[in-house]
Amino acid sequence: MPHERLFCKFRDMSGISSRVKTFTLGAGLVAAVAACGGGSSAPAETVPAGALVVKAVPTLRFDVEKYGPVPAGDITFGYVNEDSIRHTLIIAEDDQKVPNFKLVVNKKSDVDSGPVTLEAGTYTLICDVPGHNNMKATLVVE
Repeated sequence: MPHERLFCKFRDMSGISSRVKTFTLGAGLVAAVAACGGGSSAPAETVPAGALVVKAVPTLRFDVEKYGPVPAGDITFGYVNEDSIRHTLIIAEDDQKVPNFKLVVNKKSDVDSGPVTLEAGTYTLICDVPGHNNMKATLVVE
């Protein structure tokens, strides 16, 4: 609705209490602004469909100790923070980090996701934030 029509719609409000006028005008402006869209905040990321979900949970651990088996090839990970502090997710094989893969969740309810291609084998999921040494889990890829 163009703003001129919105103004005209609320211009003749004689006989209506000022409290109702204020509420009605406020509700109309909120509706008009919402209809315009284009907010400045980006929508929160969600876990992609079919992703292998790993959760960082309180007491510096992952939600499970072993993930998989999952099929070798392209794997999409979804990393969810159920803790109140920053966590990362990296993958290692034989103490070597898998290159070009790192997910980061900074605060509770944050989600990060990303793909990686893995061959069959046993991997270790790690949070590499200093002091989070006990955040390790096994990933089996077949």
